[in-house]
Amino acid sequence: MQAVEILEKLVGFPSVVGTSNADIVAWIRGCLQSHGIAATVLPGPEGDRSNLFATIGPMDVSGYILSGHMDVVPAAEGGWTSDPFRLRAEAGRLYGRGATDMKGFLAAVLGAIPKLAAMPLRRPLHLAFSYDEEAGCRGVPHMIARLPELCRQPLGAIIGEPSGMRAIRAHKGKAAARLTVRGRSGHSSRPDQGLNAIHGAAGVLTQAVAEADRLAGGPFEHVFEPPYSSLQIGTVKGGQAINIIPESCEVEFEARAISGVDPAELLAPLRKTADALAAQGFEVEWQELSAYPALSLEPRAPLATLLEELTGLEPLPAVSYGTEAGLFQRAGIDAIICGPGEIGRAHKPDEYILVDELLACQAMVEALGARCSA
Repeated sequence: MQAVEILEKLVGFPSVVGTSNADIVAWIRGCLQSHGIAATVLPGPEGDRSNLFATIGPMDVSGYILSGHMDVVPAAEGGWTSDPFRLRAEAGRLYGRGATDMKGFLAAVLGAIPKLAAMPLRRPLHLAFSYDEEAGCRGVPHMIARLPELCRQPLGAIIGEPSGMRAIRAHKGKAAARLTVRGRSGHSSRPDQGLNAIHGAAGVLTQAVAEADRLAGGPFEHVFEPPYSSLQIGTVKGGQAINIIPESCEVEFEARAISGVDPAELLAPLRKTADALAAQGFEVEWQELSAYPALSLEPRAPLATLLEELTGLEPLPAVSYGTEAGLFQRAGIDAIICGPGEIGRAHKPDEYILVDELLACQAMVEALGARCSA
């Protein structure tokens, strides 16, 4: 099948983050098997989601990883002009949830399989397809932990997030957490008999705002926009009615960190303040939702040079959003971002990718295969 046909199949699987991905995994596995390529399915601890890993070429030498995620964000928002899980072609555009983020990359890689399978590869190409990236890169760490038994230490990993087919060398790290404060309900006329959970959480909220302001003062890394680490309160939920003392309050925080800064550490002061609420009689629960490190690849790293030669474009220094690339780098594998489509089209109605972008990515993957055959 051609890349467009493959994308049509992939978009047809509603592999929404946090749900089972058994169907799309089985289809991709079957697609690879039809070309004589064995794929290893790696179930995650959730029980209904899996990563998938496959190797094209020799197993006893180091090669390159082509990495992408199979999950997509939900498509329940209004504004879609067609079924988001049915690919629609119009004027050179291919519309559908995940067309850009990032089933387009998966389709381009799978579209290149016939040529790759026929090449006399001296170095292997590994396919590393993950789950639940959209929930904070929850799936890929389980696959990275298994890499020593699946392949030789890779030379590098190409993460195919939408970048306009221009390589990107760096991104920020991210950590997210949920705080739940539980007090005691009652009538608002007798605050002395209740314990207001929103009041209890207010001190942590105030501290979060102060921490965000402090981080804006540096340290700085000017390849990013903004050039500093950031922290924000994303959601606040609590209370039932104006005359009822709120029994619970739930708050979600997010931190994004420049290189060399642990994003989880940016949230640590908030957790310390939250834990102190127990002394006032509140029940406190702090849940880490996700965390991944920043990516920082040197300008003249061999992987950056390779991508510049393959694409004909000088790599961009950085983006502020995050990917799985930082996790590969933390595992000792050089990583870089390069994929078809534009990030500005993702996570919105009528998400699309251009046919030309899809084919350009397939050509890049085939060119990488040719390099690995030389």
